[in-house]
Amino acid sequence: MNKQRNTMYKIRNTYYPRKNRQCKLIYDRERYWEYDYLKKKCKEMNLEKSYRLYQVRLMLSYLGVFCILHIFVTLFVCILIVFFPNQRTYVKMDIIFQVVSSLLVIGCLSVNFNERIAARHHWYMAASSIVATLIATFFDLGQCLWFKSFYEWNLYNCYDTYILCMIYMFLPIISIKLCLSLGAIVSFLYIAYYYYNMGVNIETENYNRAVDVTHFFCFNLLGVFYRMMNEILVRSSFLDRQQYMIEEFWLRNARQQEAALLNTIFPTQIAKSIFRSIKERIIAEEKFIPGQPDSLKASNIMAIQQHPDVSILYADLVNYTHLTTTLPVQDLVKVLHDLYGRFDMAASIFNVMRIKFLGDCYYCVAGLQQPDPQHAKLAVSLGISMIANIKEVREERQLDIDMRIGVHSGHLFAGVIGQAKLQFDVWGVDVNIANHLEATGEPGYVHVSSITLSNLDLNEYIVRPGPVKAQQDPVIQSYPMRTYLLTGVPQRDSVRRSESVPIIGFKLRSRIEQPLKERDVKLSEELSEEFKKMQTAGLDLRCCRRVKVERKSKHSNRDVEWCCGALPVFHDSHLEWSYINRTDYVLKYSICVSYIIGVVLVFNQATANRTICIACIYVDVILFLMLTVVLCIAWYKKFCFWKYHEEKEYNNLSCRIFSLWEKVQRSSARRIAVYLFILSIYFTYLSLSVVNCDLNMFELAFIENNLYDYVRDDAMCFRPWVFTNLMALIIGMTFTFAHIPFSLKTAIATLEVLVYLVLIYLEYPFIFHHSKTSFAFLPSEAAHCMRVLFTFFTFYIKEREVEFNAKTNFKLNNDLKNKQKDADLTNQSLVILLNNILPSHVVELYLTHLEKHELYYENYSMVSVMFASLINFEVNLKTLRVLNDLITEFDKLLNVYREYYVVEKIKVVGCTYMAACGLDFNLASLHLQESKAKLNFRLASLSHQESTHEESFDQVVLVMAYFALDLMRTLFECNRVYASKPFDRSLSATGICIGISSGKVMAGIVGASQPHYDIWGNPVNMASRMQSTGLVGKIQVTEESAFILRDFGISCTFRGMTYVKGVNEIPTYFVDIDSNYNFVELDNTAVERRMSLFQLDSTDSDAKMVSSTNGETT
Repeated sequence: MNKQRNTMYKIRNTYYPRKNRQCKLIYDRERYWEYDYLKKKCKEMNLEKSYRLYQVRLMLSYLGVFCILHIFVTLFVCILIVFFPNQRTYVKMDIIFQVVSSLLVIGCLSVNFNERIAARHHWYMAASSIVATLIATFFDLGQCLWFKSFYEWNLYNCYDTYILCMIYMFLPIISIKLCLSLGAIVSFLYIAYYYYNMGVNIETENYNRAVDVTHFFCFNLLGVFYRMMNEILVRSSFLDRQQYMIEEFWLRNARQQEAALLNTIFPTQIAKSIFRSIKERIIAEEKFIPGQPDSLKASNIMAIQQHPDVSILYADLVNYTHLTTTLPVQDLVKVLHDLYGRFDMAASIFNVMRIKFLGDCYYCVAGLQQPDPQHAKLAVSLGISMIANIKEVREERQLDIDMRIGVHSGHLFAGVIGQAKLQFDVWGVDVNIANHLEATGEPGYVHVSSITLSNLDLNEYIVRPGPVKAQQDPVIQSYPMRTYLLTGVPQRDSVRRSESVPIIGFKLRSRIEQPLKERDVKLSEELSEEFKKMQTAGLDLRCCRRVKVERKSKHSNRDVEWCCGALPVFHDSHLEWSYINRTDYVLKYSICVSYIIGVVLVFNQATANRTICIACIYVDVILFLMLTVVLCIAWYKKFCFWKYHEEKEYNNLSCRIFSLWEKVQRSSARRIAVYLFILSIYFTYLSLSVVNCDLNMFELAFIENNLYDYVRDDAMCFRPWVFTNLMALIIGMTFTFAHIPFSLKTAIATLEVLVYLVLIYLEYPFIFHHSKTSFAFLPSEAAHCMRVLFTFFTFYIKEREVEFNAKTNFKLNNDLKNKQKDADLTNQSLVILLNNILPSHVVELYLTHLEKHELYYENYSMVSVMFASLINFEVNLKTLRVLNDLITEFDKLLNVYREYYVVEKIKVVGCTYMAACGLDFNLASLHLQESKAKLNFRLASLSHQESTHEESFDQVVLVMAYFALDLMRTLFECNRVYASKPFDRSLSATGICIGISSGKVMAGIVGASQPHYDIWGNPVNMASRMQSTGLVGKIQVTEESAFILRDFGISCTFRGMTYVKGVNEIPTYFVDIDSNYNFVELDNTAVERRMSLFQLDSTDSDAKMVSSTNGETT
């Protein structure tokens, strides 16, 4: 979370100017919104073909909208021609031109609605568009020429602006260059008609030529700008949709992996609560604010369930000690993976849940995940299958190994306790009996109790009495029962060869965008189907039936709806507000187009006023300079990136310009202010063009011209059609300016139309009335209004479609962020789950190796292993709560040691806590060096130069000894808290017995149903024996470990020769501890190494705080 905040702070203050400080240019996000970059990205992602198909569908939907628009335009013109002309002499001829032209245009374009033909033959879309454009142009110009030739009626063309909008905004022409060429041809035809037919005189010829050229140039510019912005938006939306589908695809697979992994570790009932707790912890960590209480650290999971009818199977590998001490680590991991992998596969066949490995011990439970009356049969069948599997491995690998198996039926408690490395385990008397049945059994047989035997069909097995030592076992005889040895024929499919045992791997999500590979066929197919379902704002004929169904239903699936059928809005108002306040990275392009149109307006205004107006010149210059300053600020960052890229450091002035521009990009209020400022400049120019018009003088001159045939001065007032064209241009720019709220643009454009209507009918009706008209006997005011209204509705409908696509894309981006959060959450939960199985430093290596289908294994030259067991702790439902609290306190202590000394919790079995130190020497050495001051290391006479690499490995023994001592301190503090509370003393743990051994250790990952990390070697076996043969309140160590501790100044007392199973008698030592739980230091001043990890006072205070919390909970 802090990292995210630092990133946000860095973004917000990227160019914050400081005195005598320079800054670097950051242009990453802006590049994502550049046309060339997006086009290149689509090609890299192999999306160009899919994009072209979607572009065809999008253009055909726009074409459907245009056909409807064109029909309404034709009807509107016909209504004007019929009802508004002064005379109806030529009405039929006008209607014939309009209807025939409309039918030919729509008929020519209608074939494109066959999407298959359009997708296969792009040339037909282009050809039909060119033909339709030329038909509309020639009919418009032909009507004017017809009336000029036959009736001497000089008409003004009607559809030039409309046809240009049609070319760029609605026709299915993929190539922008072809659109530009077609627009240039249409513009040339209209200009040629103007000079041929309008009869300009020499004085105004140059001016009129320039005005017409600038008029058509600006509308072509708006069209190209629209096409560029639309393609940027569509390509960006397409890439986002592709990324969204990849996230969705990965998330779905990751959740399946997560569920599979979780369900192999925990039963379904407990897995849900564990999964929910993991997600809550991750979210709480993200929302954690420094300085506030961390409730996360105080929380722990306890999910215990009682299972009454189950069968417990314990399996022990005979000659395991010899196996781990003689085989190389590579061969050992392969053998164990082969064995345990076979066992896992067989367990899955018999629906038996493996609990965990204990080195040479494999135990599982039948009837745990789902109640099954055949649980005893399933467990015994699995035992027989395991014996058959190990026999096959023994013969294949020429190893002297066998299996001893014990099965008992009864009830147990199962669940998860502790805080670190959550592991599923089982407890109960019947679990202990099954363990002793295995210990007293014989190799090659399944040793079962009479309770289990009573649930079996004896005809399926060979039964013989149990061994004598089972009748002498005190645990078994405390619950008097007979035991039996079983054997039988294994189920055929439960014996699997080693080659058939799969390696489970989990592929975590990668943020790196890579092209789709050929192997990702399924993802590619899903992407293709998703692209076909992408919504379009226009008329999608394929979706009409689906839309009708949605309208009939109560709820629509679309996230964007139409407000009053006019404005696209989100269902969610918060999403609407976020959309308005999004960052605008294409603002500089809008300003560039605005600047060019502003220059055209300055030119038209300056040339329109033949009389010299000093004030107008000053205003023109000032406004032009202001526009230029805005343009320079907008493009300065792009210019610097184009010239220097991101390598150069910029001075304070440049940093301030970068910062100012980013503020404008990120603030919707500032963008709207710039937008309104530019429009106000436009209207100022437009106002200056009419300010010198003397309406009375113009009316007088017009009357005199008609009465006395005087030559009228055209410069006396503004030219109406030039004014109308400029107003249409401003309306077009009002709509085309990107990333301004559509409702605001619509409101401003509507206000502009109303102002224009006021000027026509109230301020200057005489001027507009006596200008040229577009149709015979149609009032000129109506012809002017028709052009402005056509422009308004054409750009409104165009922008309406763009706004819908933009909002759909924004909603997609928002969903993509949520998917990424969910994917990150799933990714983290997978890592947490793996960290509960594997040591932290092994998780990444495990993922890397298993992606390559390799086994993970490693040799360690010095590892210290500890077994700590609570003595006389009877496990039942009441005491499990205490056990959970104790293990939680041990885990909290472990978190400190794991962070600074890489002490890893290996497993918890019953009441025994197993940990190891030294499984990652690099980290251990690093933290030992970095944390001397923090954790109060006290080095005695030995200087740093005299310490050797081998001695640094010996420190793991010292670290483990201090960890064991702190476990004893923690238990002491917990018991002291229990003593001060109204608490049943029989429920608390009376003492702890700890064993430590060190030496060479092998580690690796084995198993098929779930990855299991374990360590093997003589130190593991000896540490277990040191604990089992030790005394309460003592830390028993081997002779090698005792000598190392003595070298560090810790006193160790020789206990004597102790019998250890598999080794016979060996010398063992007790680590000397005083009554205050401190190590007894040697009095020998010649000891060169002496070091203490913790001060007793600080440790006691921490233990008191932790234990008091535990006591309150209890």
